[in-house]
Amino acid sequence: MKKYDYLIVGAGLFGSVFAHEMTKRGASCLVIEKRNHIAGNIYCEEIEGIQVHKYGAHIFHTSDREVWDYVNALADFNNYINSPVAVYEGELYNLPFNMNTFHALFGVNTPKEAKQVIAEQIKEAGVTDPQNLEQQAISLAGTTVYEKLVKGYTEKQWGRDCKELPPFIIKRLPLRYTYDNNYFNDRYQGIPVGGYTQIAEKLLADIPVRLETEYKAFLAETEDTFEKVLYTGMIDEFFDYCYGQLEYRSLRFESEYLPDEDNFQGNAVVNYTERKIPYTRIIEHKHFEFGKGEGTVITREYPAAFTRGDEPYYPVNDEKNGQLYQKYAALAKEQGNILFGGRLGQYKYYDMDKVIRAALDMAAAEIER
Repeated sequence: MKKYDYLIVGAGLFGSVFAHEMTKRGASCLVIEKRNHIAGNIYCEEIEGIQVHKYGAHIFHTSDREVWDYVNALADFNNYINSPVAVYEGELYNLPFNMNTFHALFGVNTPKEAKQVIAEQIKEAGVTDPQNLEQQAISLAGTTVYEKLVKGYTEKQWGRDCKELPPFIIKRLPLRYTYDNNYFNDRYQGIPVGGYTQIAEKLLADIPVRLETEYKAFLAETEDTFEKVLYTGMIDEFFDYCYGQLEYRSLRFESEYLPDEDNFQGNAVVNYTERKIPYTRIIEHKHFEFGKGEGTVITREYPAAFTRGDEPYYPVNDEKNGQLYQKYAALAKEQGNILFGGRLGQYKYYDMDKVIRAALDMAAAEIER
């Protein structure tokens, strides 16, 4: 039997950062992970010299200088800029919606012309009080942008018609009236050379980790003791779904190595916005690190309905689920020695930099106690 200060459930980014920070300050930690690898959804696997993002494209971006310095101490980041392309009925459009997009859609060359076309479409649609996502999107960006670049992609993501989705899912549609294809506005952006897995490896280098270990089964059999637990799994599952099940969207990935293709699509991320095409995007991983070698790996990403036992990816942040989560959050506060963190433990969609910031803040709060 061994005494630990913390049991960390989940070796993803949140759990790894928290474990690392507490260990640095003298706490003893044990990390358990139900998968057969560390690093959670940022896990990368090398295939024929290409770092493959196993759980979808991950581009690190932040305006938090402390977080940027933190990750750069763990890996060398390249200067990759996320500039996805959208395909609709054989036509290609730059994302995010910018002057390149508007030129391809409307044949306009100036911001004034683009604004005029979009304003006329919004006026003609006459939506003043959007009752669903379709009306909301048209009221923000007009009919052409909606029909070609929003509608099919969104319906695939959510598995429902846009007329059946609530308007608040799209609070805004950023329309950029510049010729700039950089998807993000953050000050810092890049991808670690050699993939993301090394970050978790370095964070957990001096910490015992047990893979393929389920939390409740582990507690039932272990003789070790823990002062506190950080749980980064699904909060509703932790409480045995006592208030009901929170909703998630899942994803399915189909990866393929193409030995005779050096450059399949010319870009790391290409979105397919037609509803009839079942996948939402194709990722060509070598472009994340400007790869030049022979062969390439592509991944088709398919949205999927979530059922218990599937891998949850996106919380469904509507009013019903928000209210249900608040019940679980109140219950979580009553657990004196259990912390909840991360995307699943806090039922929140986190970018990577926000995960790290939240984990650092939680560690700092623990240290102050």
